[in-house]
Parts: sequence; structure tokens; C-alpha cells
Amino acid sequence: MTPNRSGLPALRRKSDPKPLPIAAYLFILAFITLAPAFIFSAILLQRNNDAQEEVVRALTLATSQAVAQAIDRQIEAMTTTLKVLATSPSLGNGDYAAVHARAVEALRGTGSFLVVLDPSFQQLLNTREPYGTALPKTANPQSAAAAFKTDASVVSNVFIGANSKDWVFNVLQRYRRPDGSYLVLALNEISQNLASALQSRQLPDGWNVAVVDEEDRVLAASDASNLAPGASFLQASDGQFGQSGRWAVENVAGQEYVTVAAEPTAAAWRVIAWAPRKVVEKPLNEAVLSLVLGGLMLAALIVALVVWIAQQINRSVRGLADDAKRLGAGQDVAARNYPVAEIAQVSDAIGDAARQRRKAENEVRFLMRELAHRSKNQMTVIAAMAKQTARNATSVSQFVSAFERRIFGLARSTDLLLASGMVGVNLKDILVGQIEPFKPQDPTRVTIEGPPLMLNTQASQIVGMAAHELATNAVKYGAFADDSGQLEVSWTISGDVVDLNWRERVKARRRRSTRTGFGTTVLNSMVGGSLGAEVTRTLHRDGIEWRFLIPLEALNPNRRPDEQLAPQRREESEDSPAEPPAA
Repeated sequence: MTPNRSGLPALRRKSDPKPLPIAAYLFILAFITLAPAFIFSAILLQRNNDAQEEVVRALTLATSQAVAQAIDRQIEAMTTTLKVLATSPSLGNGDYAAVHARAVEALRGTGSFLVVLDPSFQQLLNTREPYGTALPKTANPQSAAAAFKTDASVVSNVFIGANSKDWVFNVLQRYRRPDGSYLVLALNEISQNLASALQSRQLPDGWNVAVVDEEDRVLAASDASNLAPGASFLQASDGQFGQSGRWAVENVAGQEYVTVAAEPTAAAWRVIAWAPRKVVEKPLNEAVLSLVLGGLMLAALIVALVVWIAQQINRSVRGLADDAKRLGAGQDVAARNYPVAEIAQVSDAIGDAARQRRKAENEVRFLMRELAHRSKNQMTVIAAMAKQTARNATSVSQFVSAFERRIFGLARSTDLLLASGMVGVNLKDILVGQIEPFKPQDPTRVTIEGPPLMLNTQASQIVGMAAHELATNAVKYGAFADDSGQLEVSWTISGDVVDLNWRERVKARRRRSTRTGFGTTVLNSMVGGSLGAEVTRTLHRDGIEWRFLIPLEALNPNRRPDEQLAPQRREESEDSPAEPPAA
């Protein structure tokens, strides 16, 4: 349909294209979808292969690095143990029997054994054997020689232990005796114990992992690798097997392997994970086959379901059109349970629109009543302000200036009310807003502290006017009248009463005025009467203090404006005959 001059849609003309049914569009969509299906499947399969390969890469690299970190922790623990054992006074005194006994007790259950070597590489003690047993020289003199040359710990390659007759490795640490000569302390451990760090790591199926020393001999390997400790590791035809930190494809005796390696920082070893390339590619090939079969099945389903989907959509669209007509006529519309989720969502939206329309109409009526009520309250307050200001003014210009300041103070409270809406206004925001125009440049002279407290509309206006009058008086006679005065405003909540305290401190003292101004009227009459508060004014030697004990219920944002509270008693006290006036 096209719009006519009135802006309303005109009837469809005979020359307009005839609309097609939903079934026709679904068939066109199915045809267009199936045409590029193979291209899309190829791209998807490639991306799937890449994604799976990245997952396997990340997993194997993370596993290798985790094993390397576990080995680092084990070697660091052995190094720490050596340093602790080296603190034994018996070692410096040459009491090797005591050293032997202490080491046996300390290393029980750890799988490690202490060996002490002299500069000729002779074993002075070995906790694998009872103390006093004749011991041979170390079977790993290369690492011992390196340890005698440095204060850093040294980690050996795998070797056959002279006492254990098994494949072991040493962590060695040089020890300086009191006479200046050196010994070497070594913790000896069977290399197969490192297998626990390998077995606790999860690798994809078909993958193996091994720890290899500098000479490419195996310290420990996963069970499925069939590599025993001390065996020579796989050798690639084009170089070292396993590239640190990255995937690599290596050829060993005509078979391709995928490898990744990580290097512990505490030892010159490598952690290598590897798998035959055909094992790595097997799950990817299976995924390709599954996706191809799934794509063919999906194509068949698309063709089979077109007619059924078209029927469901036709019925849903007709029902949706009926709902739209009822909404346009202003009738109530209930959401229907359509089989198509998107159409059901539109139906819910139409039902919500109908409910929101009724709710909006109710809110408009409520806001109109609230606006009228607030306008009446504002007019009443303005009228009272005008009368009191005129009563105390001595000239028209003085009336205009005083009345304008009070109107601005009321406006600031009104701005807070409009910004906060029905939830109430924060007491601190009211006080800050009224004191801000009058406060001195030095921020340390004004303190406003108290817990969060929300005020209703009436209380916000009254407290705002009271704060405005007190701030005005502070400028004329009190804390803001010179460069040394200070103002402290604080409030606390005790039970069902809010204790609000306005305390001014000044150096110069002035005589009190006997005239009752608008400020006193606001503080005594409106705060005391309208809010049912107990108002107390105290004249101290160094300034004035106003204290308001306000019932918490009078400030409650949920209190109805027409609820009346009984006014409390007012008190006035003084501890000096010469003080600033009240207002």
C-alpha cells in the first residue's frame, strides 16, 4: 500500500507486484542455502581442523610446561633440603655419624638419599648404606667436579648409581668447612621417581611424554612410550627431536612424529611430548566425515520441513495480525502461545504494549495529582516566605534581595527533589547544596558528616530552608563572617530519632539581637512544628549551636504529606552573655 495525501495508506493498486506466500520464500531460501552448502562446509571443516589442532597444540604445550614446572619444584625442594642439612654443626665438626643419622631421619619417605663427597670424589657417607660401610667413589664425577667449582646447585644427567645400581640423578651443593676446605653434598634419587610428574598430566590419546637429559638419555617416560630410564631417546633425521616451545614435525626412521618440548629452568633437561602424525590427524579426519554426513542430513531436513514450517508461520502470522488490529482499536490484548518463538515474542510485546498503555495512563493521572499537590505546597511555602520577608524588610530593595535569596534556596531543594523523584533526597546533598554558595574557599573550615539518610518531599524543603537561613546567618554574624570561623554539621541516628547538630565556632563575640527574624521562624516553627522536632539553641562562648531532634518517621520518604506530627518543646540556653544573633 502507498500513502495518500492525507497520510493514510491507500489500497493496493492492481499494478503493484503480487505478494508471494511464505512457503515460496522458504523454498527460495532452501535453494539458495543448499547451493553454497558445499563451499560453506569446506570452509567450516578447515576452520574446525585448525581449531582442533590449536586445542591439541595448547594442551600438549601446557602439559609439557606443567611437567617442566613440576620438575623445577622437585629440584628446588631438593636444593632447599640440601641447604637445611648443610646447617648441621656436626657436618662442620666432621661428625659424619651424626650427619648420617640426621639425614636418614629427615629424608625418610622422600625417595632421596644424602651423599657427602670429598674433593677426591670419595663418598664419606651415603644414607642408602649404614654408616661405616665401605663406600666407593661417586659414579658421577663430572657433576661432582662442576659442583666443587660453584656455590650454585648442580643437577646431573642420569647415570647408574654406584650404590643403588639403578638409573639415578644427583642434585649437588658445595659446602665450605670451617677450615676453608670444601665438601659436596648431593641428594641422590632414582630417575624413575620423576614418572609421577608425567602420569599426573593429561595428554590426548596417542601422545607420550618423557624427561630427557643433556645426552638425550631418558630419565623417565610415560608407560605407553616403552622407553626405560637410561635408554637413548628418539633421534630425528634432521636434528634434535622436539623443539622447545613450539610444535614441530620430525622424521624418525621414515615415520613422522608431531613433537613439542619445554625446558625446566633448574636443570639442563628437556620435557618432550610426541605422537605419530597419523594419530594426531585421525580425530580430525573423523570430524571431517561426521561434518560431511551431518551437512547432507541437514540439507534433507531443510527440504522436508519447509512445508511444515510454512504452515506454522501462516497460522501464527494471521493470529498476530488479529492481535495488532485489537491493539490499534484500544482493546486489551492477551499474549498467545505461538509455536514460532519470534512471533510469540512479538505477541508478548503486543500484550506488554497494551498493559504499558494502561499503566502509562494511570501514571499520567497520578503524576498530575502529585504535580498539583506539590505546586500547592510550593505556593504555600512561597507565600509564607513573602509575608515574613516583608515583615522584616525596611525597604523594597531589601525585600527583593532577601526574598530572592530564599527563593533560590528553595529552588535548590526543588532541584534535588526533581532529580531524586519518589525515592527521596539525601540529607547530605541538601546541606551541601545550601551551604555551597556561602562557604569560604578554605574547605577545612566546613565539615559535613553523617550516615546516609533519605528525606521525603516536605522534610527536604523544610530542612533546605533551615540550612539556607543558618548559612545566611553564618555569613552575617557567625562562622563565615571572618577568616577564622568554622562550621561543623553532623547528624546521627539513635533509635527512631535523628540528632542533627549545627555548630559554629568564632573568635569575635557580638551581642545578641532581640529581633526574631525569618530564620528563627523557619527553625522553630517549621522544623519544630511541621517535622515534630525538638529545637534547641545554645549560645557558647565561641559560637552558636543549633540542635534538632527530629523523629525519623517525619523524614521517611514513604510518609504521606498530610500526616501531622505533634510539635516538640523548644529550648534555649547560653553559657555567655555575648554571642551572635539567632537570625
